[in-house]
Amino acid sequence: MRSWPALPEAPLRPGGQITVELMTRRITDFRSAGRYLHHLPYGRNSDRSDFRLVLSEGRGTCSTKHALLAELAREQNLPLVLTLGIYQMHERNTPGVGIVLDRYGLPYIPEAHCYLRYEGIRIDITRSGAEPSEPIDRFLSEEAIVPTQIGDYKVQFHQRFLHSWLATTNVVGDRSFAQIWKIREECIAALAQ
Repeated sequence: MRSWPALPEAPLRPGGQITVELMTRRITDFRSAGRYLHHLPYGRNSDRSDFRLVLSEGRGTCSTKHALLAELAREQNLPLVLTLGIYQMHERNTPGVGIVLDRYGLPYIPEAHCYLRYEGIRIDITRSGAEPSEPIDRFLSEEAIVPTQIGDYKVQFHQRFLHSWLATTNVVGDRSFAQIWKIREECIAALAQ
């Protein structure tokens, strides 16, 4: 998984609303847009399905930041693909969640993650590449999505995966889906601190 420097350095041409909003911030090329979004703090937006809020609220998640870039790519006619994947989230690849997982005696929990694909390369602008000691490079499931699928669709995709995983794993003991989802939410809250 690479970070924003792997994005194309294509100059921004007049385009849609996202292009206009970024150009008013003196962002003149696609890679600079990725760098700008990378440096915004991690945090859920007031409406987790509205990627446009990243710019007005000055923060975002893997879903909203990458969906915003995917929409910019569409406006700029660049061949980037917004991708939804499920990976085994643990402290080594997602620093900050270990304390939560340890509290519940879990080695990992499957987590949904959004990122971009460009010329066969996975790109994640929400990570520096230097933060985790172990990159996220193995996914249990992946599919291309469109920016409007980062809300309900992403949650449903993740929950379907967790239900299937719970039916086949012995990692969680006798915990229910609701308990696992609550632990997952605690992990996400830990990341925002």
